[in-house]
Amino acid sequence: MTAAAPPLIADAIIIGTGQAAPALATALARRGERVVVFEGGELGGSCVNVGCTPTKTLRKSARVAHLVSRAHEFGVHTGPVTIDFAAAMERVAGIVEASRTGLTKWMEKTEGLTIVREWAQFGGREKSGFVVRGKAITAIAPRVYINSGTRPATPPVPGVATVPYLTNETVMALRERPAHLAILGGSYIGLELGQIFRRLGSDVTVIETGSAVAGREDPDISARIADMLTAEGVVLCTGTTVEAVTLSGPAALTLTLRDGTTGNVTTVHASHLLVATGRLPNTEQLGLEHVGLTTDAHGFIPVNGRLETAVPGIWALGDVNRRGAFTHTSYQDHEIVLANHTGGERTADGRVTTYAMFTDPPLGRVGLSDTDARALMAQGRRFLAASHEMKFVSRAKEESETVGVIKVLVDADTERFVGATLLGIGADEIVQIIGALMAADAPYQVLRDALPVHPTVTEFFPTILGKLKGLSALSS
Repeated sequence: MTAAAPPLIADAIIIGTGQAAPALATALARRGERVVVFEGGELGGSCVNVGCTPTKTLRKSARVAHLVSRAHEFGVHTGPVTIDFAAAMERVAGIVEASRTGLTKWMEKTEGLTIVREWAQFGGREKSGFVVRGKAITAIAPRVYINSGTRPATPPVPGVATVPYLTNETVMALRERPAHLAILGGSYIGLELGQIFRRLGSDVTVIETGSAVAGREDPDISARIADMLTAEGVVLCTGTTVEAVTLSGPAALTLTLRDGTTGNVTTVHASHLLVATGRLPNTEQLGLEHVGLTTDAHGFIPVNGRLETAVPGIWALGDVNRRGAFTHTSYQDHEIVLANHTGGERTADGRVTTYAMFTDPPLGRVGLSDTDARALMAQGRRFLAASHEMKFVSRAKEESETVGVIKVLVDADTERFVGATLLGIGADEIVQIIGALMAADAPYQVLRDALPVHPTVTEFFPTILGKLKGLSALSS
């Protein structure tokens, strides 16, 4: 009988390798700490392997296909456009592999850092710290950082569990283009992938139970996004529930839909089904009960602004703490923790989240929406608002990218930005200007009086800010 290996004694243990973990692990190790990282899957978490890197890589192929199909608008004639779907997916796989390999080499060469390729869970605690066990290796440390992330949720739709449905993770393994991709969920992931596959030649139907796609956005923005996708041939079924999903052939699915307004029943026949209806935290297998740590009703781990859990010595970072479901919020979590370990006072409380939906053109958002602001007006808050159509932006006209709008919100009393919504060319980059000014607590006049570069989209901020007026309590 082989004796069990002695436990690894460390200063810190990290469970999972989402975007917070690699940077945190290497930084702690460079400080001279002994760090053990447990990862049962691929290093890099969702972003590198099944999220940002592959989807944005495939988005580029889809954008190129779209631009080539419009080449005649620019006086360029190319002939019929053909898409090698397998080649596009192999390009994705190659870039993912290169990213993962680079990350792995970086971590492996860091002195003081040990990577354990096993799933981990808490095994209790001893005097010297928390016990974390993998399949064959155990580690003990006084500090543990959980960065275990989330996974796709399966909706309670009759029949879904009995058919070979895809998720944002498994869809990247395809090498044959779906003839007709049906997507459950009309939020960010569903809309991004829906547009991508439509541009790559698939028929696409997006089914959303809510009254609008991108339902977290202002109604006018949701409507613009819907119009943009519909113009490209994506079929949107909103206010619709799926009553059943059945397998009707080797590559044939039938979805039975019921309209929430009329009650009418229709069917959609598809070759593939993609489920994009939310995420679940990866916490149920962590053995949290062994160290007295509990989750909320949805399985997320509550933390304070310093990202500390209710158990001293344990932190939760990234998606699993429900303080941001983005790669960039996860990465900033590690910065907050590192700063506080050396006497800093950084906090995630009050963090103004900036995010993007990477449709083409993209949506960029920071702070409050108009809807959020109107809700606060009932408490006595006053806001200034202004907007500018992308079709009146010189850069957008020159590039024939005129879809969208720029909307800004300013607190009427403090004269500080409180939010912005941009849909259009460069929106994912441009919105960060507002985010930076909000972080700097700068008055809106700083941007209004700035000297911008021409011709850019950003040059219209002084013009837009010159049009500020009181936000109406009524939706426009």
